[in-house]
Amino acid sequence: MSRAVVARPTLSGRVGLVAAAVVVLGEACWLLAGLPGAALASDLGAVAVAAWAAVACVGVARRHPVALRRFWTLLAVTMALAALGRVLWMVQRLNGHQLPHNPLIGGIFTAGIITGTAALLCSLAAPHSLIGQARTLLDGVIVGLALIPIGWVVVFRDVAAADLADPLRTFGLLYPMFDLMQLTILVAVAGPSRPMWRPLTVIGASLAIRAAADTAYVSLVAHGSYTPGHPIDLCWPLSYLLIGAATTCPPPTGSGGGEETAESPLPPWWRVALPYLPVGGAIVAVGLARRPTGQTPHLIFLGMMALLGVLALRQGLAANENLRLVARLRRLAYSDQLTDLPNRLTFNRRLRRALRDDAPVAVLLLDLDGFKQVNDRFGHVTGDRLLTSIAERMRDATGADGMIARLGGDEFAVLVHGDRPVPPERLAERLLTALEPLPGEEDLGLNPSASIGIAEYGPQHTSHTDLLRDADIAMYAAKAAGKSAYRTCTPALRESAVTRAELIADLRRAVDEGQLHLEYQPIVDLATGAVRSVEALIRWRHPRLGLLAPARFLPLAEETGLILPVDRWVIHEACRAAAAWRERAPQVTVAVNIAAAHLRRPDLIATVTAATAGAGLPPRALTLELTESALIEGSDAVLDRLRQLRELGIRIAIDDFGTGYSSLSYLHRIPATELKVDRSFVARLGTEDPRAYATVDMVNRLAAAFDLAVVAEGVETDAQHAAVTAIGCVHGQGWRYGRPAALPELLTTLTPVDVVR
Repeated sequence: MSRAVVARPTLSGRVGLVAAAVVVLGEACWLLAGLPGAALASDLGAVAVAAWAAVACVGVARRHPVALRRFWTLLAVTMALAALGRVLWMVQRLNGHQLPHNPLIGGIFTAGIITGTAALLCSLAAPHSLIGQARTLLDGVIVGLALIPIGWVVVFRDVAAADLADPLRTFGLLYPMFDLMQLTILVAVAGPSRPMWRPLTVIGASLAIRAAADTAYVSLVAHGSYTPGHPIDLCWPLSYLLIGAATTCPPPTGSGGGEETAESPLPPWWRVALPYLPVGGAIVAVGLARRPTGQTPHLIFLGMMALLGVLALRQGLAANENLRLVARLRRLAYSDQLTDLPNRLTFNRRLRRALRDDAPVAVLLLDLDGFKQVNDRFGHVTGDRLLTSIAERMRDATGADGMIARLGGDEFAVLVHGDRPVPPERLAERLLTALEPLPGEEDLGLNPSASIGIAEYGPQHTSHTDLLRDADIAMYAAKAAGKSAYRTCTPALRESAVTRAELIADLRRAVDEGQLHLEYQPIVDLATGAVRSVEALIRWRHPRLGLLAPARFLPLAEETGLILPVDRWVIHEACRAAAAWRERAPQVTVAVNIAAAHLRRPDLIATVTAATAGAGLPPRALTLELTESALIEGSDAVLDRLRQLRELGIRIAIDDFGTGYSSLSYLHRIPATELKVDRSFVARLGTEDPRAYATVDMVNRLAAAFDLAVVAEGVETDAQHAAVTAIGCVHGQGWRYGRPAALPELLTTLTPVDVVR
């Protein structure tokens, strides 16, 4: 059935609702006007409206989704029982019984209360577990039982005991308790996670009207002032009318019966305390209901005994739920939710406990290789499935020889302690074998592998954190060795890692403390020998290690992200230096190397323009040198950024050309102005290597085809100079023309050099 049909009431449903409303309105006029036959009109109106509500519930049960059919079917049975009970009530009353309370009628009405309560417990918002439904039902029973002594004090206190001698009559006076019990259950199942479904609101209004009517009826009967056809009789058909009106409401969104994935918020405090609030009033009412002789009425005594029993059962359920919650929280706290392996907290606790023993302890730290690419290519759902599969395979490979845990992300650890039948290295080999691609994984591009670091506890360790640190050091050594391998931490590895960490910490302070400085190497015109440009080369005057070359610290800067502040400092410093020497040699430009990470940042243009403007340097006097790998990894946004720089006048040079991912396609796209032939090709020009000559000549011809200037790097000998000149390279750079020097030394050499000498 289409959603439009489900969401919209049928024509017959609307006609039935109007007809039932007319019946209730006619009954109201009849009773309020005091016309003859008011009792019969009241009974007939109630029977007619209840029967229509039953038919309406059956109809909507057929139209609504499967998840709601039981709810509406039980309500249909409830309304049918109400109609049947009212028919029997009317027949008995016409036979001379003014208030015909008998076992048959009482049983039918009680069955209707049971089916109505079951309907509420079958609504979509109700708890789905038997324990949750039992808890909700008990909450309603607690409210109902607590109202017995309260009702006694309010209604029956001045009523003679003889008036309540008939058990069936007394049972009929307990209907308000059942109404409020159902109302409590409805409030409990309405659910705090969403707006209340409209039919539940209408049914709640029906229950409230019925509770008020039953309370008034009990009071009138207890005081002997009720007669059939009383205006209060209008409330029952009105409550049935609201049940029928609820069938015209559309089903809730997402009522197809699927599992709800959203986390439900906590209910408000009053909803939790609702079943217990009337208990305090019941305790006070018990004291007020005691007779002058000190006796407690039997009904109140039995009601309070039942209340105590239900409270005990409810608290038992609460205690059971608390135990289940504690078990769940403990499982969440100590295990990984995805793989069901022990988590970092459990691993650290087991590791600390193992270190307190005298037995040997070893830790294997595993990091999956290239797992980020799996998430990026196939999505996190596939990544999670792969993690689950890998965890199961590693658990099987470890067996009883260790405890494997997931520390987080794609990082796992194995704890080996006690008398080890298998050495840690052998266990690492088993784990690497277990991670070999399964049939089909390699075809899909899923190639799980891991780098494993091994550390064994020894005198050099003071705590479990030291042991984990050494395993981490060994794991990174395994990654550096080519991945899918394992390494054991050695004193040399540990010392290298400590030195590396100290160097990174020192580098963070180097920019702020002025430890970095630039040296400048000239780039000359091979035809005239004149200096045409100068490349800025960074150096680090380390306070303890002395002068450090770029190869010593720039890779660390790129790994840690420190390359960005270093690059910014180099750009600004080089622009200031170029502005100084251009007063003497205005034709000499400056070239600055830019890291790939900086090229991907949108603030690169702002950095460059701020540096040139701040130094008073024309943009055309600045060249940015970029490696091939940085350009190949560039996105369209990077290419747009380079085009914007070229539009500003900034020159773009491709550094170390020929050593990276040389491709003609990116030469078409990148707005470069020059190519720098890598020194590894130029170095072989001084030998009898025709292939080296052909390579440089090919690059020169390629550059000419793309209208790019060529700079030969690493020219150190006269033979190399003669070769690059003969090939036709425009510019040269290397020790043959000048070593890197500080700015004051450079200023003294900014004159044409003798390139023949």
